Amino acid sequence: MRGWLQQTAGGLPKTFWYLWSGTLINRTGAFVMLYLEIHMVYDYGFTASFAGLVLGLFGGGMALGSLAGGVLADRWGRRSTLLLSNIALAVTAIGLGLSFQPVVVAALATVYGFWNGLGRPAFSATMVDVLGPSLRMRGMNLNYWAINLGFSAAAMLAGVLAHAPHLTVFVLNAASQLVMAAIVFLRVPETTPVTAVTGRPRAEGSIGLVLRDRVFMTFVLLNLGLWIIIEACKLIPIAMHQRGMDATDYGTVIAVNGIMIVVGQLFVPRLLAGRSRSRVLSAAALLVGLGMGAVAVAGTVPLLMLTVVVWTAGEMINAPVNGTYIADLSRPTMRGRYQGVASMGFTAANFVAPIIGGALLDHAPPATLWLVLAALGVVVAIGQAVSGPARERRVQALQAAQIRPAEGVRADAALAA
Repeated sequence: MRGWLQQTAGGLPKTFWYLWSGTLINRTGAFVMLYLEIHMVYDYGFTASFAGLVLGLFGGGMALGSLAGGVLADRWGRRSTLLLSNIALAVTAIGLGLSFQPVVVAALATVYGFWNGLGRPAFSATMVDVLGPSLRMRGMNLNYWAINLGFSAAAMLAGVLAHAPHLTVFVLNAASQLVMAAIVFLRVPETTPVTAVTGRPRAEGSIGLVLRDRVFMTFVLLNLGLWIIIEACKLIPIAMHQRGMDATDYGTVIAVNGIMIVVGQLFVPRLLAGRSRSRVLSAAALLVGLGMGAVAVAGTVPLLMLTVVVWTAGEMINAPVNGTYIADLSRPTMRGRYQGVASMGFTAANFVAPIIGGALLDHAPPATLWLVLAALGVVVAIGQAVSGPARERRVQALQAAQIRPAEGVRADAALAA
């Protein structure tokens, strides 16, 4: 056991553990959107289509924020971008808690999504900066574990707080954002590469260069497809409500996702060691598509929990491989931009899945949405298999060229790594 713990968590820098702790606290308090997923139709009285629109606008805001955050992380700095994101999120969360009018909720959900997306590239770039290539897989896997440990706690807290005063949920979320901001301010150094002459952030090229990177953008689009499937889980409470089930049981259903990841994620790197990354990603897409497609025939809470087991298995093996691929395909001096565009693949799914999915739930036969998601899983799996060789050639070319962070990386960041 001691040897396994050392292989799993040993040798990681202090800065990583501060980021990891911030992730855990932040995600434990991040139950605002989970609360809205459950209550927009059930308590607010919104239609399925409008609830899907609200969730979609949140995702659209995240997508825009991710692009802006990628540029800011490279030009302004990782640390400053993270501080702005978390403080703005806290303020917006309180505004959401005070709002009940549909248009206002939709607008604030968009703004909340923007600030959420803004911090993602800076956080990911900081983590990649401090870990380095040899620790990257383990560090990202541990952080993903923390995300889901926090998510599981948030799901349980959302159930506990279901009958608490409405504003309580939003105040607690704001508090968690401010704690994250305090950790960044006090313990996380700036890691953005800087020029030796001016000491200012060293950013080379524009975001257009990333968008023209065909190998990288193909990977981003495939990730978008996968996350559209996964993000459709937010529509399960609406489907439950339409089937006459208690939508508040969604917390129990989706908690399976977090529990599986909490229990099993730390074993994933050893399971995947030596395996083809492209084949792992293809298998992940098939599992995710199969699990979400099975919602079409899952008419009870236990059966819905079983579908979560299947697609969570795919999510678990996808996460660490995906994160290392993004880092390996990024130019170090444009790491924020690459992380921003990669985040857009995830955040855009938050826009596409709820809007299209909500419309299908309202206007198409009940099984349509879930069968479409299953088919999309097959398409993504094929795409990962076909594009895999080109990705590996690009990674090898970057490594052969010995592209690494500029010599101007700030001293405190270099020590942290």
